[in-house]
Amino acid sequence: MVTNADSALSLVDEEEKAHMLFGNKLTDRMGCKMKILVPVKRVVDYNVKVRVKADESGVDLTNAKMAMNPFCEIAVEEAIRLKEKGMASEVVVVSIGTKACHEQIRTALALGADRGIHVNTELSLDSLQVAKLLNKVVAKEQPGLVILGKQSIDSDNNQTGQMLAALADMPQGTFASEVSVENDQISVTREVDGGLQTLRLNLPAVVTTDLRLNEPRYATLPNIMKAKRKPLDTIEADEFGVSLVSKVKTIKVTPPAQRSAGIKVADVAELVDKLKNEAKVIS
Repeated sequence: MVTNADSALSLVDEEEKAHMLFGNKLTDRMGCKMKILVPVKRVVDYNVKVRVKADESGVDLTNAKMAMNPFCEIAVEEAIRLKEKGMASEVVVVSIGTKACHEQIRTALALGADRGIHVNTELSLDSLQVAKLLNKVVAKEQPGLVILGKQSIDSDNNQTGQMLAALADMPQGTFASEVSVENDQISVTREVDGGLQTLRLNLPAVVTTDLRLNEPRYATLPNIMKAKRKPLDTIEADEFGVSLVSKVKTIKVTPPAQRSAGIKVADVAELVDKLKNEAKVIS
């Protein structure tokens, strides 16, 4: 005798089998087939006051608190929002660096990303080498959209997104303050000197995020626990066959000049006199 419960269970099993066998086709019909790739970078936390090494060869990272680059956080948030709107089926996070990058990848997974990729290397890479490695990841993953921070707060180069778009031969929208996806196109509103400019790009495309795009969410404890079970694959950078020899050499790193101390004035007359004298010195 077959009960209604048995019939319902059988129907669920059939649906699961269909999803396993034809998941991609079903997803295509629903219009949620796009995969989003989000590169993230491990940097010194923006609240930390960095110290320059005694030999001026770089920044002293000893015991420094590390975090995800703030612009990368914005990119992760936007990718998750697009998935929540039904515009994407998967958000994949990739980070290039040492094994310590796992911390930032797990943070992104706790925020809502589905899968992580770690490109392992001990070398200190410049923007071009990072873009070349990301291009290999793009070729492997075939994402419909690559969204990343416009720059990192350590090197501050603002180059990787543009270089990646050129290498991957994909259209690009930089400094995005608003993003919307419609069918096989994406609209990117960006701030320019004269106001706002809106670009319509064919997917796949590369988008770099500005500060005003969104406000990243906080990871909840349950999601932090779930992130530990999400897949995180490690790939050695050497496997991509990319030359990682940097053509950029750091000559010297120095701290900014100390600001001179201010002075107090007794009254407005003294203030005006000081301003006049300072103006004469400057001119």
